[in-house]
Amino acid sequence: MNNYPKIGIRPTIDGRQGGVRESLEQKTMALAKAVTQLISSNLRNGDGSPVECVIADTTIGRVAESAACAQKFEREGVGATITVTSCWCYGSETMDMNPHYPKAVWGFNGTERPGAVYLAAVLAAHAQKGLPAFGIYGHDVQDLDDNTIPADVAEKLLRFARAAQAVATMKGKSYLSLGNTCMGIAGSIVNADFLQQYLGMRTEYVSLVEILRRVDFGIFDPDEFNKAMQWVEKYCKPQEGHDYNEDRPLFPGTPMTTFNGKGKGKNRQEKDADWEFTVKTMMIIRDLMHGNPRLLEMGYKEEALGHNAIFGGVQGQRQWTDYKPNFDFPESMLCTSFDWNGRREADVLATENDFLNGMSMLFGHLLTNRGVMFSDIRTYWSPEAVERVAGHRPEGLAAGGFIHLINSGATTLDATGAMTDANGNPTMKEFWNMTDADVEACLKATSWMPADRDYFRGGGYSSHFVTKGGMPMTMMRINMVQGLGPVLQLAEGWTVELDAETHNILDKRTDPTWPTTWFVPRLDATKDCFKDVYSVMNCWGANHGAIAYGHIGADLLTLCSILRIPVCMHNIADKDIFRPAAWNAFGMDKEGADYRACKNFGPIYK
Repeated sequence: MNNYPKIGIRPTIDGRQGGVRESLEQKTMALAKAVTQLISSNLRNGDGSPVECVIADTTIGRVAESAACAQKFEREGVGATITVTSCWCYGSETMDMNPHYPKAVWGFNGTERPGAVYLAAVLAAHAQKGLPAFGIYGHDVQDLDDNTIPADVAEKLLRFARAAQAVATMKGKSYLSLGNTCMGIAGSIVNADFLQQYLGMRTEYVSLVEILRRVDFGIFDPDEFNKAMQWVEKYCKPQEGHDYNEDRPLFPGTPMTTFNGKGKGKNRQEKDADWEFTVKTMMIIRDLMHGNPRLLEMGYKEEALGHNAIFGGVQGQRQWTDYKPNFDFPESMLCTSFDWNGRREADVLATENDFLNGMSMLFGHLLTNRGVMFSDIRTYWSPEAVERVAGHRPEGLAAGGFIHLINSGATTLDATGAMTDANGNPTMKEFWNMTDADVEACLKATSWMPADRDYFRGGGYSSHFVTKGGMPMTMMRINMVQGLGPVLQLAEGWTVELDAETHNILDKRTDPTWPTTWFVPRLDATKDCFKDVYSVMNCWGANHGAIAYGHIGADLLTLCSILRIPVCMHNIADKDIFRPAAWNAFGMDKEGADYRACKNFGPIYK
């Protein structure tokens, strides 16, 4: 079990003794316990453990009790707080003053005691002191003896708790940058100050030479390596796809590459060596991120420690991939919810060291506890273009056109859509809900293609599959803008399937060795970026995107408001937007208010 942050529950109360406070003690604590039960029974951490809540030892009526609560929360490892009350309390004395905790306040909607009055007063205090808090107020009046949590209140409590737990989980962790800038991609210019100030994280830099050193000196678990190779022999080698390199003629004078097979292909001995090498690199990257106690047993104390990384990125192209097998297999399998050791939490490892896309993947992972796709937002296919190329127009969800999501050889195998829910529909699951049949289905749906040596001279193996249609997905991306800072864009939508003939024609126009997902965003005629599928593609701010299972856009908006990252593009209904109450003071247009509030309050850890 990992050591996850906890959510602190603060039951605040009217401090006037002699009848008022005493009459409210039981009610206030009952609300705190109800919130604790709601969160712990509905939310889980990445390892599957329930999100834990810590309740203050007493109700909080005066500042000394606030201080005692704060001390307990520090000891218990609390990372966010929810204040609950059914009555008037002394706002500035009872409020959470920790500047780094995400905060929410639930004011019980009842007529006997003015919980709503305290809610309004304390939210005003939070705004005035520059400590934004989320306000939660039920739509319907409840009786004083009713300790149930209405559905609308529960939805907001869980949305806040899910986002706040993600924020707290990131704090104090690392981004592991393996290599440096990749092919001039701006997202791989890692900004350590941004990670520190906005996420509370440090940046660790490791040269790719370290991977070669560990391969050459055997600094990995040899027993696990043997186990891994047996697994690869059973599940991966039988799934090797056609070697398109064999169909490509050599050009005279091709530099720095050996060609011992047919055409540009490798021979069988070289391919087997690539498998061994790429498995070793996957184990080494994982050890660099998280450490490995087995290395300590082998005498490698420093190497056993790892870099405390919650996510990472690997440069690969071009210096490494011109020389050695690429990282497609490590990237695919580390981001998958299983490997030769069984089912486990998916890692987040960004292709081409694009830390901004890696961060977007991390957001999606922490909010869903599932593997997240890394893809190029490659091509918009209009119905007219499909008809011209394939001979007929797309139908169903794809009738208005679609976007081709495809990465250069790697994405999570969870995204095959080969797992099924209780009704037989394609899905992506948390690892603890996956079955052996789910794992084998994902492996069977994936071909391991000898890497395209026009791109990857050193060889390797790329994952290739076609995502099944009908899955709800959210495409997202953090971008950096000079003078503005970070902004998030997102688009909720669905995967779609094309008929086999159309798919083959379109897929082979790009690269038949890479994983493909056909995606259609949900349109909204009232928003210019979502008036049609072309506009979504045209408004996208970078070449990459992270794609998570489910429609999680509302959760992302809440998360970004905590982090003070404005959202520049989304297709979420206004009724589902939940941000700190202070955002209401920055104007009636929600998008503009978000920008102004984020700029005003600034990053949490500045």
